[in-house]
Amino acid sequence: MPVVLLLGVLAFAVLRPRGLPEAVAAVPAAVLVVALGMVSPHRAWEQTRTLLPVVVFLALVLTLAYLCAKEGLFEAVGAAVARRCGGSPRRLLAGVFAVACAVTAVLSLDATAVLLTPVVLATASRAGARARPHVYATAHLANSASLLLPVSNLTNLLAFTASGLTFTRFAALMALPWLAAIAVEYAVFRRFFRADLAEPASVVPARVDPAPVDRGRAGSSNVRGPGAAAGDGPARAAAPPAPSVPRFTVVVVALTLAGFAVASPAGVDPAWAALGGVLVLGVRALARRHVAPRELVGAAAPLFCLFVLALGIVVQGVVAGAPATGLGRLLPDGDSLPALLGVAALAAVLANLVNNLPAVLALLPLASPGGPAPVLAVLIGVNLGPNLTYVGSLATLLWRRILHRHGIEVELGRFTVLGLLTVPAAVAASTVALWGSLRLIGA
Repeated sequence: MPVVLLLGVLAFAVLRPRGLPEAVAAVPAAVLVVALGMVSPHRAWEQTRTLLPVVVFLALVLTLAYLCAKEGLFEAVGAAVARRCGGSPRRLLAGVFAVACAVTAVLSLDATAVLLTPVVLATASRAGARARPHVYATAHLANSASLLLPVSNLTNLLAFTASGLTFTRFAALMALPWLAAIAVEYAVFRRFFRADLAEPASVVPARVDPAPVDRGRAGSSNVRGPGAAAGDGPARAAAPPAPSVPRFTVVVVALTLAGFAVASPAGVDPAWAALGGVLVLGVRALARRHVAPRELVGAAAPLFCLFVLALGIVVQGVVAGAPATGLGRLLPDGDSLPALLGVAALAAVLANLVNNLPAVLALLPLASPGGPAPVLAVLIGVNLGPNLTYVGSLATLLWRRILHRHGIEVELGRFTVLGLLTVPAAVAASTVALWGSLRLIGA
């Protein structure tokens, strides 16, 4: 029964009938799991208490990313990339990779999938390049480039809590796996999209009005100017003045990131650093009337946060039953390279079967007794694996919806083939890099 409820919640989250938020299905399912005795009220409360700090941290990071977009940070970076690409689609791809990796690592995968994707569409238009390689890069890097920091992904926050590592230790161990995944992605993208990248660019500037959205209203950002349909050609629009980089915002984000690094070793919850960044940028934006209080509440995605808490209770019902016992038997023991490869592969497969969030919730209790090594191997699987299918990650679904709003339909065959070329190689390379990091640095 809990498995059926979980699959129903996930199907609702994927389909989003009438645009209803994911919590509409998840909350009743969680209530039903408790009411039927599959999870005791005490256990449900304990699970909620465990997840609540992680969810609050997620809400703060989403709000911080929203404020950065409202201050024009993404648009300014996109314009700078377009200027520096010199009319070369290959250099533009390298620039998009660099920006997407940085945004994903510092401001989370949601910022890349939801806020950066429309900017990349406009940047490709500004450079006169085909949009397809660059927008596919934002989808892949939203997942692949989220390995580096605990704040990069909700799955990271969960793994960070389970691993017992400090913020800086986590980042040090995941730096090589992060670089390995990005290197594989870039090499495959250069080869896979070689025809799109070979075409000479013709400068056709476009403009993005970044109107960031929460997880329940994806796609309200828009590109000014027609012509981006199908991602096959440049859009044409009137040339606007080049936006300047909001230096104050960059400084606040840098200080917030430094606060993350300092807080954890000092025994302070990194959420306080995120709250500081949100307060500084939020008060400033409110004073300048750049945002309304209601916008900030929406940016924190409260209904999605409620969905995560409810999903945790539903997954707890699954974990208490036979499926979790079977997973426990499949999960390799130890921190040898074959064991870590097995853990990462299992996590990647499970992420594509039931989505990466339930996968990490189910696997972390089984992996954490083995220490940080298997926990981080699980993270590699659930972060990189979702690039194989649409349903592996909610961020990919959001990315797809945004492209649909801009008249771009993602080709299932192309997406799947690209995933088959990148996911196994990236999972293997990152896991080998993790094994090497553990030997060099130690857990």
